[in-house]
Amino acid sequence: MKTYITTIFTILAFTTFGQKELYDLVTYAPPPESGWKKEVKANTYTSYTSTNEQTKSYCQIFIMLSTASKGNIQQDFENEWQNLVAKQYHVTEAPQVTEPTTVEGLPTGPGGQGATGWQMKSGLASFTFNNGTSSVMLVTMSGYNKTVSIVTVTNSGDYTTAIQQLLESVEMKRPLMEDPVKQQTAPNTSQPAGNSKFAFTTTNFDDGWVATEQAGWVQVTKGNIKVLIHYPNKNADAYNSVVMDGLKNAWNILVAPRYSSAANFECKPITGWQTIEFAEADMVEKITGKSVHVVLFKMNYSNGSGKYLEFITPDKYSFEQEFGAYHQTTSGWEQMEKMANYNKFAIAASDLGGKWTSDFSGAIQYVNAYTGFDAGMDTHASVENFKIGPGNTYHWDLGVASGQVGNIKFQSRKSTGKFSMNGNWQVSFSDIEGRPRTYNAHFSCIKGLRVLWLDNKAFARIN
Repeated sequence: MKTYITTIFTILAFTTFGQKELYDLVTYAPPPESGWKKEVKANTYTSYTSTNEQTKSYCQIFIMLSTASKGNIQQDFENEWQNLVAKQYHVTEAPQVTEPTTVEGLPTGPGGQGATGWQMKSGLASFTFNNGTSSVMLVTMSGYNKTVSIVTVTNSGDYTTAIQQLLESVEMKRPLMEDPVKQQTAPNTSQPAGNSKFAFTTTNFDDGWVATEQAGWVQVTKGNIKVLIHYPNKNADAYNSVVMDGLKNAWNILVAPRYSSAANFECKPITGWQTIEFAEADMVEKITGKSVHVVLFKMNYSNGSGKYLEFITPDKYSFEQEFGAYHQTTSGWEQMEKMANYNKFAIAASDLGGKWTSDFSGAIQYVNAYTGFDAGMDTHASVENFKIGPGNTYHWDLGVASGQVGNIKFQSRKSTGKFSMNGNWQVSFSDIEGRPRTYNAHFSCIKGLRVLWLDNKAFARIN
C-alpha cells in the first residue's frame, strides 16, 4: 500500500487539469462522478468517497477549509498532522515526509514563511482499520498567512490514479486579504479612526498582534484573525437581569448590522460569580462578501466591568485553534480575556497638552457587633490633576479628604516643573512631592477620546 501512495506524493505537481471546481482557496478537478460520492460539510471540508463491496476497498479524499497559519510550513504541517491525521485515525507511527517545496509560479516569502507564496509538505503513514491496513496521506499548503490541507485515506492501490489526478490538478488561489506589511504601518479598514489628534494610532506588539484605533473599536489583527475591542456602548452595555436577553441585545447592536447572513447561531452565556457572555455564528461580511466565523464575548467581573470582544476568524476550527473551544465553566477563558489588553497605544509629548484628572471616593460603614447599631462611617476621596503647558511644563496637585464622618481631615500637595518622555512608554516628572518620578505610561481608546494611564491609574482629559 505504501508503495502506491509514496509514488503519488513524490511526483506532486500543481498543473492545470480538466474541468475544475473551487472550494475555498483550492481549485481542483474532482474524481469522476460514477463511483464517487461528494459531501460538503459547512465550514469544514469537501469530501469524495468511493467504496467497493466486492473487494472491501475504499478511498476518501478530504479538501479542508483553510485556517490561520501557525507561521511557516513546518509548523502548519505538524499541527495539521496532529489534528487531521493522528487524532482522527489514531495514527501513532511517525510519517514518511517530503521536504517543503515551493509551489511553482508562486514565490515563497522570506525565510520560508509563506507570507507571499505557497509552500507544500506531504506526509504518509499506515494504521489499522477493520482488521486491515489503511494508509493516510496529508498534503499541506502554507502561504499568505493561511493553511490548506488535503487528506486521502485508502486501503487499496486501486485508487492511486484517482488520487494522483486530483492532486496534480490542484491550483491554489491567493486569499483576499490586506498586505500584512501594510497592516502594520497604518490602519486600513472599513471604519478608520479619522484624523486622529494623537501621534500613535497603531501598536505592533512583540507577539505578532497589531492594534489599530478605529471609529467604533480597537481592531487587533494577526494573520487572518481579527479581534474587535468594542468601545463602551450605552445601549449594548445596558444592564439586563436576564443574561441571555442582554447578550442577544448586544449581538444585535454590535455585530449583526455588519453582516448579511448568519447560520449556526448560538447564544451560550454562563452564569456564575463572573458571568461569561458567549455567542457565535457563521456569517457573511457585507463589505468583503467573505464567509467568517464570529464570536461575541464578554467577561463580567464582580465589579461590573468588562468589554465586549468580537472575534472574527475564517471558520470555527481556526477560532478554537487560537483561543480554545467553548466550555461550560467560568474559568479557563484567559486566551480570549487577554485580548482586551491590546487596547494600548504609545504616547508622544505633544499628546499630553491640557488637564488630566483622576478621582476616587469610597466609604466604609461600621456596625456594632453586639448591638447592631451604627458605629460610624469612614470615607476617603481624592483628586489628582496634571496640567500640561507649553515647553513640557506641568503643574501637579493632589487633594485628599479622609477620616470618620464628622472628623474628616483634608490634605493637599502640589508642585511644578518639566516632564520628559523616556521613549514613548514612560513619562518622567522633575518634581512630584519633592522628588523626581517616572511613570509607566500608555493610552487606551474609547469613542473619540483617549484615557491616559500612569502606573495603571487612569486619567481623563477634561479640556
